[in-house]
Amino acid sequence: MKILEIPVPDETAEKIEAAAQERGVSVEELVRRSVDEKLSRDARFESAARYVLTKNAELYERLA
Repeated sequence: MKILEIPVPDETAEKIEAAAQERGVSVEELVRRSVDEKLSRDARFESAARYVLTKNAELYERLA
């Protein structure tokens, strides 16, 4: 497993620490889950966008 160090402003670090404490998880676990969720959401969006663009390519061409 790779370890990353990412500088964040003090205010952001405090928010992350508070959120982790509220959820009963470590800061590391909260950040790991958040990054995984963001990457997954981005992948789903990109997939949906490609589908729509491909499905409607002919229509977009006619409208151009």
